[in-house]
Amino acid sequence: MIEALCFLSGDIWNLEFVGGGVIPVPPRQARPRQEDMVCLLSGGMDSLIGAIDAVHEGKSPLLVSQMAKGDTASQARFASMIARASLHLQLNHHARPPIVSERSQRARSIAFLGFGVLAATCLQSHRDGAIVELRIPENGFISQNVPLTSLRMGTLSTRTTHPHYLRLVQSVLDDAQLRVTLHNPYDHTTKGEMLTGCADQGLLTQLVDESTSCGRFSRTGFQHCGRCVPCQVRRASYLAWGHPDHTKKGYKYAPLGQNNAKHARFDDVRSVAMAIETVRRHGVDALIGGAMNVQLLG
Repeated sequence: MIEALCFLSGDIWNLEFVGGGVIPVPPRQARPRQEDMVCLLSGGMDSLIGAIDAVHEGKSPLLVSQMAKGDTASQARFASMIARASLHLQLNHHARPPIVSERSQRARSIAFLGFGVLAATCLQSHRDGAIVELRIPENGFISQNVPLTSLRMGTLSTRTTHPHYLRLVQSVLDDAQLRVTLHNPYDHTTKGEMLTGCADQGLLTQLVDESTSCGRFSRTGFQHCGRCVPCQVRRASYLAWGHPDHTKKGYKYAPLGQNNAKHARFDDVRSVAMAIETVRRHGVDALIGGAMNVQLLG
């Protein structure tokens, strides 16, 4: 677990397990759920597609969301439209650290996975001894932590669903004999390919513009900024899909090529431009080679 957390956040971790504590009162009558898998539903584009595809595969997913200001309502709407008969579990960890909080939220995915594992162990199939799938939909470009420039290595890019990190967490689950399998079916798929390959294009078209991708959503009045890396990947995915981008409320910074003082700090835009130029001059291997470590990817 320490190795997983160190890889996830780039920090040095030390865990100390202390016995005792308050044991919660058990429910009077446990009621195991009949769904056959768990799927994370963040309110983002990738998890929206993941849930739609799971239902199209004939699965009955229990949908699990981390409640987030600006996304809670869309999470509930997506769940009701995708899998009406399934339980949608919206949770919040309510963690309040006693010291100054960490703005980057680099370790946030450990909470998401924890919610998903907890939900998986509440299924009837799990109680019957089956292994339950916990699906974590994330496009491969973001998942595999491809740095856009040599200055964006390591934790300056997200590792929340990196294949190596998920394998480390999986080893913890296996050692604890929890019978939950972490699965990201899109770890070799781009966001544009996810849109194009979604099994229900009608439902996707109806909902996708309400999804959230922005890394600065709460800081821009719950509107996509348009210029962070997740926003640029989102905008590119619409182009690859061939559908018009009618993202709800649009983008705060829609034009990305303005050269003036107001737009001088478009660091992410500059990084994307440098990545595009690297690919144009030297090929895609020059960009992704460092991230495509065989040992880390498996």
